[in-house]
This record gives sequence, C-alpha cells and structure tokens, in this order.
Amino acid sequence: MEITNQIEKAKRGDQTAFTFLLNFYWNEVYGFMLKRTENETNAEDITIETFSKAFDKIATYNPEFQFNTWLISIAKNVHIDLLRKNRASLFVEITEKEDLKAYNIADTTPSAEDELITEQNLSQLLRYIKELKPHYQEVIQLRYFQEMSYQEIANTIDEPLNNIKVKLLRAKKLLAEIIRDKRK
Repeated sequence: MEITNQIEKAKRGDQTAFTFLLNFYWNEVYGFMLKRTENETNAEDITIETFSKAFDKIATYNPEFQFNTWLISIAKNVHIDLLRKNRASLFVEITEKEDLKAYNIADTTPSAEDELITEQNLSQLLRYIKELKPHYQEVIQLRYFQEMSYQEIANTIDEPLNNIKVKLLRAKKLLAEIIRDKRK
C-alpha cells in the first residue's frame, strides 16, 4: 500500500516520493543489472538511466503490474539500447526544442540535503566526498563547489538532465550514509 501511495505522489510530481522510490528499488535494479553486465560502472549507469526514464514516464505506469517489474523492463531496454549504441557508435543530437524543455525542468532550489551538505565542515566534507566513486565526486563538486545548475552540469559532462538529477540524488544519499557511518 505504501508503494502505491508513493507512486501516486510521484505521478503528481512529489520529489520526496521519487526519492523514496529510488531508495526503495535502487538495490534491486542495480543488482539485476550487475548480474547482466558483470560491470559495476555499466550497471550503475544503466540503473541511473532506468530511474531517469521511469521518473520521466511515471504517468504511463500501469498499476496492474508490479512497479519493480516495470523498472526491470525499463532497465532491460536501456541495456539493449546501450549495446546497440556501442555497436553502431551513433551520436544522437538533441533538438533545440528538447534542450529548452529539459532546461525548463531543472529544479535549482536547494533541498534539505543541499543545506545539510553546505553546513558541514568543509575539510571533513571533502574527505567524505573523496570516498565516493569518481563520477559521484564530479557531480557533487560541480553542483556544490562550482555552483552549477543541473542543466550546466548536464552540458559540462555531456549527459541527459534526468541522469544528472538521479546521479546527484544518489550521490547525496551515499554521502549522507558515509557521514552517518563516520559519526557512529
């Protein structure tokens, strides 16, 4: 019942519901993709893209099916697309209209996690950040130390805006876990 409520909230654009769903299903999707790809980086990238696509298309989710089954099918399709792209080495251009649409979606208001991160002791925080994987370090550094918007980060590292949002969400969660574990 809790999942159904969170899905309905997410369909209405509730960011905390997105965070809940990401946290609740991350390990399942990541574990599935890790078994399929046998590569942590690829599994993580595919999982990020999966949640990005799922959150973008959550209004199309059919509640007759389990949410995790829907996520896994998206993950499979993302993986297949990745394999095709790697084989064909195609470059897909984003139209100016799509780019403008993505830019207008960016939410640059600081969340509670954003405020917590900025309040931490800087030198200690930098040590914690160094414990993250390099691609998480990069998005944290660009967002909080160079104060780039989501769109600027997406442009800088040449990734879709939704991927940046999911990476930042995941990076903040992992960073919060590191800080919590170090304080025990």
